[in-house]
Amino acid sequence: MPTDQFFRELTLRICSTLDIQKAIERVFPVLRARVPLDELRLEVLDRKLGAVRQIARVSTAAHGRAGERITQVKPAIVPLPARLWRWADAMRGPILMDEASGEDMRMMRVLTKAEHDSDLAVPLRVESTQLGFLLLRAAGKGRYTAAHAELLATVADPCAVALANALAHQELVQVRDELLDDKRFLNRELFHATADEVIGGSTGLRSVMELVRQAAPLNSTVLLLGETGVGKDVIANVLHDASPRREGPFIKVNCGAIPEGLVDSEMFGHEAGAFTGARAAHRGRFERADGGTIFLDEIGDLPKGAQVRLLRVLQSREIERVGGTRPLKVDIRVIAATHQNLQQMVTEGRFREDLFFRLNVLPINIPPLRLRAEDIPALVRHFVAVKRRGLGIRVTPAISPGALARLQAYPWPGNVRELENVVERELVRSAGRGRELTFEELGRPPARSAPSRHEPAPPRTLADAMAAHIEDVLAATGGKIHGPGGAAELLGVNESTLRNRMNRLGITYGRRAAQKRGEAG
Repeated sequence: MPTDQFFRELTLRICSTLDIQKAIERVFPVLRARVPLDELRLEVLDRKLGAVRQIARVSTAAHGRAGERITQVKPAIVPLPARLWRWADAMRGPILMDEASGEDMRMMRVLTKAEHDSDLAVPLRVESTQLGFLLLRAAGKGRYTAAHAELLATVADPCAVALANALAHQELVQVRDELLDDKRFLNRELFHATADEVIGGSTGLRSVMELVRQAAPLNSTVLLLGETGVGKDVIANVLHDASPRREGPFIKVNCGAIPEGLVDSEMFGHEAGAFTGARAAHRGRFERADGGTIFLDEIGDLPKGAQVRLLRVLQSREIERVGGTRPLKVDIRVIAATHQNLQQMVTEGRFREDLFFRLNVLPINIPPLRLRAEDIPALVRHFVAVKRRGLGIRVTPAISPGALARLQAYPWPGNVRELENVVERELVRSAGRGRELTFEELGRPPARSAPSRHEPAPPRTLADAMAAHIEDVLAATGGKIHGPGGAAELLGVNESTLRNRMNRLGITYGRRAAQKRGEAG
C-alpha cells in the first residue's frame, strides 16, 4: 500500500467513530500491514490522576499469528513517578524504546513490561498540549527501525485529533453521568453496592468476587473473614443484592456494639411486659430480616449466651422472643463477618465450636489493601469523587505525579477505611487553594511496610507492625482515641474495636499511659 493511501485509510478509520476502542481495532490491521505489530495501545497522560491511563488496547491472541484474531485487552492505569511524568510529557517525536538509552528509558521499559519486546512510542499532541501517545509493540528485540518511526510520524496528527475528540466526548458523557448520579444521590440516603460496582472486583478482589458469584444464588450461610476496614460490609451488600432475596430486607447487626444485657431483645425481640420498661412488643433483628438477609458483623464479639441462641436459630430457623411462649419461623439468609481468628477463639474456649461449624459453610477471605495495591488508583478516584461532592468542592482536584506510587507503597493497616479518611483529609487541606493532591502527609513508606506477594516477609510479626503503627498514630494525636482527630478516626476503625486491639497488643492508654509516661520521666 503506497504511503498516501496508507495515510488516507488510517485517517478514515481512526476518525470514523467516537468510540476510541473501536477506532483502534479498525486501525490495527492497517498498521500491521506496514509495520511489525502484535499489540497496539492508546495511552493518555491523565493530569488529574497523575498517571498514564490506557484507554484502548488490542492485540493478536497471545501475540500469536494463527488466524490473526484480534483480542481486546482490558485497559489499565500505570502510575508514573514525577521524573518519568516529565519525560513522557516532553516527548516530541516517535521513539524506538528498545534502542533508546538512559535511566528514564530503562525505568519506562520496566513499567510498561517491555524488557523483552520492541516498543515504538508515537507522541500525540494537539497544538502545545501533550495528550498521550500511541504505543506499538512487537515480540522480540530490534523489530522497529527509523523508517517505521518516520512512517508513524506522518499519522500522529490525525490520531491526536481523534484522541482529542474522543476525550471530549468521554468528558461530556462523564458530566452527564455525574449529574444523573447527583440526582440519584439527593433522592436516597443509603447506597448499596452491587457486584458490578465493587472497586477491585476485576483486579485485587477478582477471586473474592468469583466466590460471591457462586454463593449469591444460594441460601447457605456465608462467613466473611478479613481485617478491619477491608470492606466486609460491601461484600455482604453485594451478596444480598445479587441473590434471589434482593427484594427482601437487608438487616445489619454489629454484634460488638450491642450491650450484653440487650443482645437478646435486640436480636430476637421481646413481648410486652417481658421486663421492666417493655411496654410494647418489639420485633428483633431476625424478625425484621424475614424474607431477606441478616448480616451479623463482628460475630466474634457475640456473648457466649447469645451464641447458644444463635446456634438454635441456624439449626431450626426459629426464634423466640424474650418473654414469648411460642417459636416464630423466620425465612432468612445469614451472612456473618469477623476480623478475628474464630478457630483460635474456639481453641481458647471463647467461641462455640458447634456455632463455628454452622457459620463456616462458605468462608470468603477478603485480602487486606496492602496485598492488592493495584486497586488503590481506582479507589482513590472513587473516594475523591464521592468526598468532593460531600464536601461541596466544585472542581475535582488533580493528583500530583508520584502521589499514587506513594499511596501504593504505604502498608494501610486500617485498609480501605483508612484510605478513605486519608483522601478526605487531603481534599480538606487542598480545598480553596487550588493545589494538587500530593498525600505527602503519609511521609516515606514505613520500614515495616508489608511485603508484596513476590517479596520475602520481613523479620517482623504483623502484631508488632500493627502495634508500632497504632503507637505512631497515638503519638500524633497526643494519646486521643475517640472524637474528631482521634486515633480511631485516623485509622478508620470503631473506637471499641481500637481499644480491644490495643488491649490485645499490650498498648497502654488513658490513665495507664499517663502513669507509664510519668514513670519514664
